[in-house]
Amino acid sequence: MNNYSNETKERFGNTDAYTEYTEKTNNYSKEKWAEANDGLMAIFAEFATLKNSGVTADSAEAQALVKKLQSHITANYYTCTDDILAGLGKMYTADERFKNNIDKYGEGTAEFVADAIDTYIKD
Repeated sequence: MNNYSNETKERFGNTDAYTEYTEKTNNYSKEKWAEANDGLMAIFAEFATLKNSGVTADSAEAQALVKKLQSHITANYYTCTDDILAGLGKMYTADERFKNNIDKYGEGTAEFVADAIDTYIKD
């Protein structure tokens, strides 16, 4: 994830979320980074499991997982508002790097996450 730090700073460096991110993560140890990032990826794996079980993106289970995703991002990186979450959902499918990373848990997982986020934001 650190591969994108320069791009992230260029795109979001002037935002409150980026400022909060840098303050929150400034003193993260290698272990804390691994814990935060592994936790995020584990949530995407959970989305894949739901998708593969036939659960729909608008199901209670998927919606609870979106809430878990939003809470994880807030706890470990920056306050993930509904607006930010909506943007992330779009990025998960629009940016091939993110899509491919999420889809390593199963093709279509990124789309499933994006659809679940879209439903969550609309409710």
